[in-house]
Amino acid sequence: MRTDMYINGKWTGGGGTTFPTHNPANGEIIAELPEATASDVDTAVESARAAFGSPEWAGLLPSQRARLLFKAADLLEERAAEFARLETTDQGQPLAISAGFSVPNAVEHLRYYAGWTTKITGVTTPLSVPDVDHRTRREPLGVCGLITPWNFPLMILVWKLAPALATGNAVVVKPAEQTPLTALLLAEVLDQAGFPPGVVNVVTGGPEAGKALVRHPGVAKISFTGSTAVGREIGAEAGRALKKVSLELGGKAPSIIAADADIDAVIEGNLMSGLLNSGQVCAAATRFYVDSSRADEFAEKMAGAAGSMQLGPGLDESTQLGPVASLEQLEQIVRYVDIGKSEGAQLLTGGSRAEGHLADGYFFQPTVFGGVSQDMRIAREEIFGPVLTVLPYDDPEELAPRANDTEYGLAAYVWSRDIGTANRLAHQVKAGTVWINMPPLLDAGAPWGGMKSSGSGREMGWDAIEAFTEVKSIWTNLA
Repeated sequence: MRTDMYINGKWTGGGGTTFPTHNPANGEIIAELPEATASDVDTAVESARAAFGSPEWAGLLPSQRARLLFKAADLLEERAAEFARLETTDQGQPLAISAGFSVPNAVEHLRYYAGWTTKITGVTTPLSVPDVDHRTRREPLGVCGLITPWNFPLMILVWKLAPALATGNAVVVKPAEQTPLTALLLAEVLDQAGFPPGVVNVVTGGPEAGKALVRHPGVAKISFTGSTAVGREIGAEAGRALKKVSLELGGKAPSIIAADADIDAVIEGNLMSGLLNSGQVCAAATRFYVDSSRADEFAEKMAGAAGSMQLGPGLDESTQLGPVASLEQLEQIVRYVDIGKSEGAQLLTGGSRAEGHLADGYFFQPTVFGGVSQDMRIAREEIFGPVLTVLPYDDPEELAPRANDTEYGLAAYVWSRDIGTANRLAHQVKAGTVWINMPPLLDAGAPWGGMKSSGSGREMGWDAIEAFTEVKSIWTNLA
């Protein structure tokens, strides 16, 4: 297990103190890692700056960068089981998620962006100026700071890393302090793949390390995934420095269930979207708008399905719902459930920490509230845990306004047998992604990001190529 930082192609303990990372299934310390100092971050950034302009990296042909990314994907795939177990141990997600979704998705992204390296083109422009040729080219930005979250540590890191490297940038990665281990293991894979020293650097630590990276004058861009509150601070800091920034932030996704929807299919799809990774998904469906004539039926079936899920350690292959990632997050969920009870919502299942042999871990029972109103805090604020809310409605015309009555706009779900109704609602809802009659799926080719307080910018697809490049205009006198 790698526990040192990776800077300029070498493993280092840094110059500061250490911090622990815990196994959320039992609360035990897995490892102690170095807390990066401002000096450590500066060394990493300067290493990345030197690598960015070096012949070993800047002089590579696009096809040579592609081969490095393809090699990294192959190595990651060969070690998939190792990565999945480490991700589950450090983050808590069941092996069915880490091995079946997180690691394969990371492999897919490396290969997808390996393919883009040879296809990043500019345009020629017809100008109304005689004897002049005009063309554009896309160029890398420089050093990019990648600050990643604790809910899908490996996968979301690769969402940023793959396009950043495909476009020729150098990077400094700061993983979440709760879940740093797979980022360090990935650095080992990239080293084995042959990336030149300094192209990829990983510093570990908490908020101070992140602040040092955001504020460093040698960083050209920050890509951050995390809470809206922290994203606002990063956006303000980057704005003052006129530094490029991408933010993928919180969510409170509505699931709009029309009166004609197949309730049983809706239950299955929404259970997956609401409780995947113990609800620690920024696109999780947490607000279910259900026709009042069917709201009780839906709430009872949802509560029954949620309450029957197998709660346990992620390394147990029978587990359907693992622990939440940290004690801090568990305590936040407990607070919100208490708020929901005090607001008068009807607790249908769950509502407390797991007991017995799971008591030492960060386990919370899947929880469903019925009879929830629009103004309740549990319906408006991001909980980021296995807590679902059912909100009845009477008039279909109120659906889009109520779904949009939130500061967030990351994702939404629409369920209806009438495809016209479903698409009209999809157009009306203010969200970066809308899924119609399906649970959440992601693909490297489809752009991902939010509106309003859910962030700015997009990841995946061509959008990520644009996010890690800038356009240069070149004029040539032909006379």
